[in-house]
Amino acid sequence: MDIETLIRTIPKAELHLHIEGTLEPELMFEIAKRNNLSIHYRSVDELRRAYEFTDLQSFLDIYYQAAYVLRTERDFHDMTAAYLRRAEADNVTHAEIFFDPQTHTGRDIPFSTVIDGIWSAMQESAIATKLILCFLRHLSAEEAMKTLEEALPFRDRIVAVGLDSSERGNPPSKFADVFARARAEGFHAVAHAGEEGPPAYIREALEVLKAERIDHGVRCVEDPALVAELVERQIPLTVCPLSNVKLRVFPSMKQHNIKQFLARGLRVTINSDDPAYFGGYIVDNFLAVHRALGLSEADVRQLAQNSFDSCF
Repeated sequence: MDIETLIRTIPKAELHLHIEGTLEPELMFEIAKRNNLSIHYRSVDELRRAYEFTDLQSFLDIYYQAAYVLRTERDFHDMTAAYLRRAEADNVTHAEIFFDPQTHTGRDIPFSTVIDGIWSAMQESAIATKLILCFLRHLSAEEAMKTLEEALPFRDRIVAVGLDSSERGNPPSKFADVFARARAEGFHAVAHAGEEGPPAYIREALEVLKAERIDHGVRCVEDPALVAELVERQIPLTVCPLSNVKLRVFPSMKQHNIKQFLARGLRVTINSDDPAYFGGYIVDNFLAVHRALGLSEADVRQLAQNSFDSCF
């Protein structure tokens, strides 16, 4: 079996996937029409042309605009079901899905509308799924705590809490109390760190938030002692290669450090982050890494094994 066939067919777990980031332009326009909403772009092609990002914030600006069309339980169901069909085609057999309730409750969409729509699609899928509630780090810790309290009646549907959105200037320690409360309520903890933020943010996520996985983490290599600790503790890094290139974390895939991570024994996984915006789903990410850097059969199998070893 050649490497690309192996990549397409090997079972995989996806651990870093923002469900709002799977909203493809075609479905966005369909939902907008259904909800009698106008959007800033005249066509799918015009919207896709806008997906030229200079950094994380330039992406988030469009991402939050797109989420504006999501209003009803059906909308959240249809978006989630579309992702799960696509993931199943890539032989994803387990997915742990991030959702951002504050993106919607801030627009007066009830928390229950968001989670009920996502949950109903998860129940219909052949893929094993879990749900991770992410706090928006550009908002206050008080707002995050309020969101956690809104989530408690749905605790049986949520496996973990996470931290996403604008990393610069929003260190993990800002949310120490929220994560302490979440852990006390029985949730696992993960956090975005070391994408645009420094290695110190990875340390904070581990030491202050007690994160069990680091989402991204690619800047850990700037701190050799941190790398050694990540290897020793086998802390999973949920890396998103196409996202990293699209958001200019790396100038090209040839400069990505994921092969270096594998060689050093880091527990690295490949994921698609916000695939509607970054040019591909999980197989596309594997293929992009392989075509730029070369993956051996052992590498592919290790990456797939890491994903299952790292899931909740």
